Amino acid sequence: MKKHHTIIIAGAGGIAEAVGLLLMEWSEVTPTLFIGDRTHSKAKKVAHWIQEGTTKSGFIQDFHLTEKGLTDEMRVILRQGDIILDCLPGSQAPRIAQFAKDFNLHYANLTEYVAETEEIIALAKDAKTGFVLQTGLAPGYIDLLANGLFQQFCIDFEVDKVDNLEFKVGALTNHAVAPHFYGFTWSPVGVATEYLEDTIVLRNFIKTTLPSLSERATIIIDGITYEEDLTSGGAADLPDALLGKVCSLDYKTLRHPGHYAWIQEQLINLGNTPDAIKGLQEKMEAVIPHIEDDKIILYAAVEGKDATGILRRREIAKCIFPQKVGKHQLRAIQTTTAAPLAQAAQLLLETTHSGVVLQSQIDPIQFLNGNYITSVYGKL
Repeated sequence: MKKHHTIIIAGAGGIAEAVGLLLMEWSEVTPTLFIGDRTHSKAKKVAHWIQEGTTKSGFIQDFHLTEKGLTDEMRVILRQGDIILDCLPGSQAPRIAQFAKDFNLHYANLTEYVAETEEIIALAKDAKTGFVLQTGLAPGYIDLLANGLFQQFCIDFEVDKVDNLEFKVGALTNHAVAPHFYGFTWSPVGVATEYLEDTIVLRNFIKTTLPSLSERATIIIDGITYEEDLTSGGAADLPDALLGKVCSLDYKTLRHPGHYAWIQEQLINLGNTPDAIKGLQEKMEAVIPHIEDDKIILYAAVEGKDATGILRRREIAKCIFPQKVGKHQLRAIQTTTAAPLAQAAQLLLETTHSGVVLQSQIDPIQFLNGNYITSVYGKL
């Protein structure tokens, strides 16, 4: 941030603490932070953690963000704020977005939840402030990377259509053991949801939906073998934005080999239950540990014929490890998710945006070379 701003962070989980620390450490002018959560003790703990971890001086205050309703304390804080950064579960996103609209605040969130995103698009269409949606890692960074790759491919090879645009992310552990070959590095309910909700893709230039986990394949990135499969939410609005321009477009999640076979076995055992997401989450949490030492693998590629008919392919791959920010060590999933959220905050606060800003509407080169992004991902 190049100016002083008052930023409200909704939530007190790992991404909330990370974005708070990034904003304190990497902003040219240190912001004022308010941290709110339905469990006040968690908000207090995160505010203290950020204060202990930053090398900068600034005002950080916790507050009780009630699960329902609006308290006098919340009103006072919302009136002071310039923006809300929503780090709560996706089910809460429309409520927090409504606060932003009611109190004339900018808003940015992380959720891959499709229905909630559509609800926010409807409520914010006439807002005077800006609403950047789905601006984490996936959806978020990976969509801008893929869109930028597509745009540059078209310019360089003098075309306006391509055959394939594929983009993939894996939040993985450095080691994986049988039978599940996985370790939780982020929300278990988020993992279960993306495995079971349908995914939006382009096939034959047409937008359609496919079941998640229905196109498993093997991919080698930097000499390491991974498995990939369709999961929900990661494509953001690119299927709409690139309709008619890309023959085949999809987002897939990367996993260590063997994991998806184990998941398939759990789903068969669960059967056709109405609450499959909760059931899968419980089965995973019973045997899969939470692991702090993580890495993020991401990959984007575009393929198509150039103006002379020669088949071309462009690829970008990155591997990101935990990183020290201020006095704290942050996991890779924290920095890679929080950095785009911080960059979105700067975009809204220091440029003129109103209404909904979707991932395809952001200039990928400018955004991906922003200060918060490059400190984590490096320059393109």
